[in-house]
Amino acid sequence: MSNAVTRNSIEAAVFRRLLAHLDARKDVQNIELMNLAGFCRNCPPQVVAAEAAEQGVALDYEQARERVYGMPYAEWKARFQTEATPEQLQKFAAAKPE
Repeated sequence: MSNAVTRNSIEAAVFRRLLAHLDARKDVQNIELMNLAGFCRNCPPQVVAAEAAEQGVALDYEQARERVYGMPYAEWKARFQTEATPEQLQKFAAAKPE
């Protein structure tokens, strides 16, 4: 197996594990992830959609989001996302880059 194939295989497995971890922690809200790490469940679909476009693959943001969330985003949001608290929104606004 070539180094490139091995690297791609490992990176794909890491990505799948990251998605599984995020899926297992539905209790952690996206705003909490953004406030702590500047990264949330919406970041991987952006990267997936951009990389698909670069490789000439037809995959839009909503399709990428469904792959990451395991269901349409609207359904995930209705089932698992809670309203952000005023404190969370304030922290998010303060940390948001210009």
